Amino acid sequence: MRTEPGRQHGPGRRNEDPGTELATLGGGCVWGLQDAFRKVPGVVSVLTGYTGGYVDGPMYEQVCAGTTGQAEAVQIAFDPRRVSYTRLLDLIFRLHYPAQPDGQEPDTGLQYRSAIFYHNERQKAEAERAVAGLDATSGFSGSVVIAIEPAGPFRPAGEYHQ
Repeated sequence: MRTEPGRQHGPGRRNEDPGTELATLGGGCVWGLQDAFRKVPGVVSVLTGYTGGYVDGPMYEQVCAGTTGQAEAVQIAFDPRRVSYTRLLDLIFRLHYPAQPDGQEPDTGLQYRSAIFYHNERQKAEAERAVAGLDATSGFSGSVVIAIEPAGPFRPAGEYHQ
């Protein structure tokens, strides 16, 4: 998705570079995801936060309580000339176990779900292809359970979670 400078992408998120795109991904606790994505050449920035729920502007404590429908997620601004969206999807699949419903290892609950929050129809199609391919070749015990949902408002987590 090409964006205009300063175009708003949910509360607290601005995409200042018109040559970047956004990817929003959930896969358990966000700190490990944030660290891994920051190291990818072509990734401009990574924010941790919450998305995909039914409560506007949730606070960390509410999300942890599992009462908002929100997922912990990372929102990644990336340069598609340097790294593809498909490459980011490949990385999220390696960073967590995509066959565990509603959580990762000891972190369980809807807020830790595996999810791809797409920003446009091209991202949706790429996500569907990637998940179908992963499910067909994964060798996981059980089916891949990654949700593919439209991106909605993204609330960055507090500074202490960045």
